[in-house]
Amino acid sequence: MSNRIGLSAGSPRLPGESPRVNVGYRVRFVSTRQPVAAGSPVVVKIGSSSLSAPGGGVDPDAIAHIATQIESLWSSGHRCVLVTSGAVAAGLPAMGRTERPTDLPGLQVAAAVGQSRLMELYGSEFGSRGRLVAQILITRDVLARRDQYLHAREALERMLALEVLPIVNENDTVVVDELRLGDNDRLAAIVSHLIGAGMLVLLSDTPGLYTEDPWYSDEPELLKAVSHTDQVLDSISGDRPGSLGSGGVATKVAAARMAAWSGIPTVIAPASEPNAAAMAVAGEEIGTWVEPHESGLSARKLWIGFGLPTRGELVIDRGAATALVDGGKSLLPVGIVDVRGEFEQGMAVRVTCEEQLIAKGLVRMSALEIQEARGQHSSVVGGAAVHRDDLVVLT
Repeated sequence: MSNRIGLSAGSPRLPGESPRVNVGYRVRFVSTRQPVAAGSPVVVKIGSSSLSAPGGGVDPDAIAHIATQIESLWSSGHRCVLVTSGAVAAGLPAMGRTERPTDLPGLQVAAAVGQSRLMELYGSEFGSRGRLVAQILITRDVLARRDQYLHAREALERMLALEVLPIVNENDTVVVDELRLGDNDRLAAIVSHLIGAGMLVLLSDTPGLYTEDPWYSDEPELLKAVSHTDQVLDSISGDRPGSLGSGGVATKVAAARMAAWSGIPTVIAPASEPNAAAMAVAGEEIGTWVEPHESGLSARKLWIGFGLPTRGELVIDRGAATALVDGGKSLLPVGIVDVRGEFEQGMAVRVTCEEQLIAKGLVRMSALEIQEARGQHSSVVGGAAVHRDDLVVLT
């Protein structure tokens, strides 16, 4: 499956026809692309589509290719964590199947069968290079529990200190949501936060992020560098009403933004380039550089902002938006002009003003209660709709 960047008005490509790509780069702002500081760890993520063999299963040559890149980083002084997809792809041939299951239990079985086979391939390839590997299966909610977060961080740091390569995958057998291709993008951002990575490298089927889908647009432009707050990312990721993003790229943009709010830069680069990861880490111009935020969020705030599913939306007025962004205030019912969706106390909601995403937070009232309280003073309705301790400003 290719990672499509969003639909445009152009005519779609025919099967087998190559996308028309404008090789010219567009820079959205003055780039500050820099090499990773000496000794800083790096997280590299590779997806199923970059590992799959044409006839099904996992391609051993692709495993060898990524192993070469990882070892190159270790040799240059950068400890690495590899986040990999591919368990389902590895499990299907062993089960005598060629089609990816569409139901959750079927995906879980394929992942359970394939995970050991995937690790066997990695273990053999890295073993031939003298590198010991360790399997880590986690879920994205590792940020939600402080004890789990600390244990995961300590385990990863100890492995890196011992020069053992952690190979991370989502625990697909027990995960509760569907195993969509690209979920490991966000998982890679979480791992980057856990180890304080100097860079997150997302290896993709495409050379980077385009302004439009190269399969549908006649003149897509490859973005050389972009700020994590740039609206072009909203339009290609599905982060705003009416956007035309698709799943594979949406998760990469979400991961890059998640890493950015951890203070970590992301490079989305082509998996087909033999030295993609090393070039990105060296600060060379490859793929799309996503500029990070100047300071990072705490693990809990990162979880609220990016780890929890959004259950609804609170539309606020300009005065409330200013209070949140500039004043660091809680969201009070008096500034809410509309309530969208159905949600209960403690669920995560988007906070928008004039169709622009302002923040995300955990509500202290249900949708019905906020609907009844909106426009009224907090002293009348019993407090804030979203307390600032549970609010992440994202603008």
